[in-house]
Amino acid sequence: MGEFDAAIKEFLVESDENLSQVEQDLVSLEGHPEQEDIIASIFRSIHTIKGTCSFLGFGKLEKLAHTGETLLSMVRDGELPLIPDITTALLSMVDAIRQMLESIETTGEDGQEEFTALIQRLTTLQSSEASESTPNVALAAEDSTTPTETMASPAPSVDSVQEESEPVFVQEEILDSSGELPQPAKSSDQPKYPQEGKGPAAAEATIRVDVHLLDKLMNMVGELVLTRNQILQWTSSQEDHSINASSQRLNLITSELQEGIMKTRMQPIGNVFSKFPRVVRDLALTCGKEVHIEMEGQDTELDKTLLEAIKDPLTHLVRNSVDHGLERPEVRKASGKPEEGRLLLRAYHEGGQVNIEITDDGAGINPDKITQTAIKRGVITADQAARMNERELQNLIFLPGFSTAEKVTNVSGRGVGMDVVKTNIEKIGGAIDLQSRVGEGTTIKVKVPLTLAIIPALVVTTGDERFAIPQVSLLELVRLEGDQIKKIENVHGSPVYRLRGKLLPIVYLNEILKINAPELVKEEPEETDVINIVVLQADDQRFGLVVEDINDTEEIVVKPLSKQLKSIPVYAGATIMGDGHVALILDVLNLATQAGLAIKEGEHVNAEDASVAKGSHTHKETLLLVQAGRKGRLAIPLRMVARLEEIKASTLESAGDQEVIQYRNEILPLVRLRQILGVSGNPAEMEEEFLQLAVLSEEGRQVGLVVDRIVDIVEEELVAQSRSTQPGVLYSAVIQHHVTDVLDVSTVFEQSRLSSMHTEPRELVEA
Repeated sequence: MGEFDAAIKEFLVESDENLSQVEQDLVSLEGHPEQEDIIASIFRSIHTIKGTCSFLGFGKLEKLAHTGETLLSMVRDGELPLIPDITTALLSMVDAIRQMLESIETTGEDGQEEFTALIQRLTTLQSSEASESTPNVALAAEDSTTPTETMASPAPSVDSVQEESEPVFVQEEILDSSGELPQPAKSSDQPKYPQEGKGPAAAEATIRVDVHLLDKLMNMVGELVLTRNQILQWTSSQEDHSINASSQRLNLITSELQEGIMKTRMQPIGNVFSKFPRVVRDLALTCGKEVHIEMEGQDTELDKTLLEAIKDPLTHLVRNSVDHGLERPEVRKASGKPEEGRLLLRAYHEGGQVNIEITDDGAGINPDKITQTAIKRGVITADQAARMNERELQNLIFLPGFSTAEKVTNVSGRGVGMDVVKTNIEKIGGAIDLQSRVGEGTTIKVKVPLTLAIIPALVVTTGDERFAIPQVSLLELVRLEGDQIKKIENVHGSPVYRLRGKLLPIVYLNEILKINAPELVKEEPEETDVINIVVLQADDQRFGLVVEDINDTEEIVVKPLSKQLKSIPVYAGATIMGDGHVALILDVLNLATQAGLAIKEGEHVNAEDASVAKGSHTHKETLLLVQAGRKGRLAIPLRMVARLEEIKASTLESAGDQEVIQYRNEILPLVRLRQILGVSGNPAEMEEEFLQLAVLSEEGRQVGLVVDRIVDIVEEELVAQSRSTQPGVLYSAVIQHHVTDVLDVSTVFEQSRLSSMHTEPRELVEA
């Protein structure tokens, strides 16, 4: 690439960034016209574009930018007020400049369009008389289905302008911890205004990197992770300590490298949010509405690939909220609401996912209207509608071709779009949910994963085939032994398991995938029979997936499916395991759909379950039930339990008087529950091959609690029935109709600390 071509490329990149900032600032200024430094920043950006395109020989672009610069200079110097008509014209100029930049990128020229009408409009507005007398002109962007089309559409001519539009002020409020608006970057070419820009040191600390290079690095790190997994699996069976040490070092370096590369791909969602004030402003002008937009969590980061994937769906949802959700000012006033509607965009991290909420205080979605439309179009029958709750009826809008719009507008209401939004979000492993109240507003919540490249997953086996389940869909693991298997019942011909008072639909993986596997559920199960249930969450549906074996959790590299497998909906991708074999990644949502689940999570079939449901609003605690001795049942808050393990008795070692094991590259101290409670009798652990272990975690410390048996995980409302004088027990409560002691977890950590203190003098002497 020659120096001139490099200069053009740099000009295009910087101009696009400058225009994005100009667009945000212009919309923001409508709500805060007194901020002179923002006006100066806009002027400098357009001035820079004009000067550079003059040097590069783009005459048409220079002429348009020069006209806009002249108008901006008059606003900056206080000769003209920044009325909505001027803002609209300047935004149209931004669109026109973008169109010219696209032409330069594709053809090397600034296009054939002269934008004569727009230049004339910008020139006319330079007259103070014209600015005061000219009615507000809505140069809103015409109908588009993507943000790119909205931003890059050419400015309409003066003849096509809707002169009857009323003045509309769209305020943008970016919320942060200080409650202040962020200040734009400044430069030194206008000493008249205050300057707080980044210095040379900040500029030298960042470089531009091609996205394709980042993609290549990400792919290489993915291959490195696969190789790392293979080496770790091989070295785990070796007794050579030097090889084991080297493999652990490789594991650490690979993990840090993977984290670093993934951070280079992470971008703040504010890059997408920043486009919406302009979109909302144009729609408000078109629809004759007043909208106040607020944004929270703009610094929430997610992978660049996902950021691009959600841009179009989010834009459609925002447009839909303004057009369908928010009422016109006169309607809002008649119903006792402020004439200005409120739209809130909020993003935050939760549970390894990014949550995006779009909330409006509009009219909400009327379930009766939804029902009538659905029945009329044959989507559901009247009997089906009678059995559906309000939320299920509202979510019918995500069906193809479903629309309740009374008339088709150039914004939305064609009966298409929401189904495409849902499909596109689910394609990237996300989910969409809608909650609405009539007269109060609607909230649409979108969940997407942080990244698609490398994800944690649970590896399971069925019929000698291994499958990976994304951990983001995993809720818990349930293991049934012997007579417990009889708890799997049949309701309406479908297998269910009663988990903590609620019916959990059961799906057998081997039946869904048509895999030959041993019969797992027998009419008369033997004591040695075991059933492994993986409890999964698919959208609002919880279900239990029965698998033959549960292997372990590990980070997997997602590989795309071949053409032959893409048409099979239950698979989301493939990965290469540590031994070099391929494992298919299960699509949890489509797995539930293929199973045709008939029972929703939480559906109750008797009075006992109904009473549980009525009390669901009270605070409950999830507890791990363990046993020490024949009758000693104890409850441990599950939030204190990091992991449940089954360890070999032969792995027990001693550090002084403290029992320890080597656990996940650390030395884990062990405390026996029997010793804490003073339970007599010899459980003969050393004669058993395996021990049950609950790994407790508190403030960065971990202790392994050795128990006789892990009984169950339950959700109960803890009510202290009697205080305990026994060491290690807080109080007693009735849990599942049994008197159960609640363990004082601090005693376990104290016991571990005392043991470690007792070993210190001996270690010093030996040293």
